[in-house]
Amino acid sequence: MKNANDIWDAKQYMLFGNERLRPALDLLAYVPEQEPRQVVDLGCGTGNVSALLKARWPGADVLGIDSSANMLEAATAAVPECRFQRADLGQWQADGLLDVIYSNATLQWLPDHPTLMPRLLSFLRPGGWLAVQVPAMQDAPLRQVQAELAGSPAFAPYMSKLQPQPGILSAERYYDLLRPYCTTLDIWETTYLHTLSGADAVANWAAGTSLRPYLDALPEPQREAFRSAYAAAMRSAYPQRDNGVTLLPFKRLFIVANV
Repeated sequence: MKNANDIWDAKQYMLFGNERLRPALDLLAYVPEQEPRQVVDLGCGTGNVSALLKARWPGADVLGIDSSANMLEAATAAVPECRFQRADLGQWQADGLLDVIYSNATLQWLPDHPTLMPRLLSFLRPGGWLAVQVPAMQDAPLRQVQAELAGSPAFAPYMSKLQPQPGILSAERYYDLLRPYCTTLDIWETTYLHTLSGADAVANWAAGTSLRPYLDALPEPQREAFRSAYAAAMRSAYPQRDNGVTLLPFKRLFIVANV
């Protein structure tokens, strides 16, 4: 089994780059900071959003942090105007006070949000911003089928080393948790209706993110069987339209906090 920090496939993740970028842009548009000096992209992945942060704030020092060497290799090659650093995101510590911490579709992989989120706020200077977007798909077939297959007799024996996926809190819980530390706090949810093309589009989408830990826990024959069973379930849950498009309703939770 691969190291948990190295399972991410940059090429697979970017197969649906435009769809994954939309919520990142929506989150960025909601941050009103005009001239930050120090900006961190926490969970920067391939650096495509780091580049947007630098374009929005050209005078800022933009530092991308990620745990995946694969992703950081792609980011360093693609976005030379930003700095990148490899770190365990759950243990990362800021070197000094920051103006903006931006995190798109990353924190759902980290445990203990009641400790993590206030800790991130503590890295901000007075007046600084924390901007977070996380998928909120825990009740959707896309995620539920993964767990069901992993617990089935055919695959459960291989999953003993698989770390439980932490998940996220409710919007109300985040509000209660963060409100004492913030001067302003906005939390909202949005469901994007992604229009995906190609055969097994939803399975291919998941293969770049949430499906990866399950596949990497399996030896090759079982991996292909898991992938096939999952793809069949996704075809049933998200049927392809007559025009070849598959609709994927994708719910996301946004947090923008000012300290």
